[in-house]
Amino acid sequence: MHPTPASASVRVRRAESSDLDDLVALEEGTFDSDRLSRTQYRRHLDSDSALVLVASANHRNFLGTAVVFFRKGSRVARLYSIASKPEARGKGVGTALLDAVEAAARQRRCHALRLEVRDDNANAVRLYERHGYRHIGHYPHYYQDGTHAWRYEKSLD
Repeated sequence: MHPTPASASVRVRRAESSDLDDLVALEEGTFDSDRLSRTQYRRHLDSDSALVLVASANHRNFLGTAVVFFRKGSRVARLYSIASKPEARGKGVGTALLDAVEAAARQRRCHALRLEVRDDNANAVRLYERHGYRHIGHYPHYYQDGTHAWRYEKSLD
């Protein structure tokens, strides 16, 4: 995937093995549970069925990440995770990552993108709804800590 200019300050590119420390640090700093491990990130970086993206202000100024999964034979991609550093929130990082994930899913001929989000994460819910995602389900006690999840989907056609 080619770098995707999102704005003058945020760029999105495919993550590289040299990003592993930053990916794990952001994961540990953002999520209290349901975290991706270093081993999982390493596996996803080398996988044909996963795409790990990094948002940055320059190649090394790490701002955020997104992980999307593709299942063979399915035309529905799954946004598994999206996160940004606290100091980068509200500055277009989430939008840049969503745009890049959607572009990657379209390149793989997916017709929809689905995701789950904690029902207590109002900022993420607003981001998804602002970008055309529609609520399609609710999962009680979905996360390790018992928090419920909303399921969202966006048509990519």
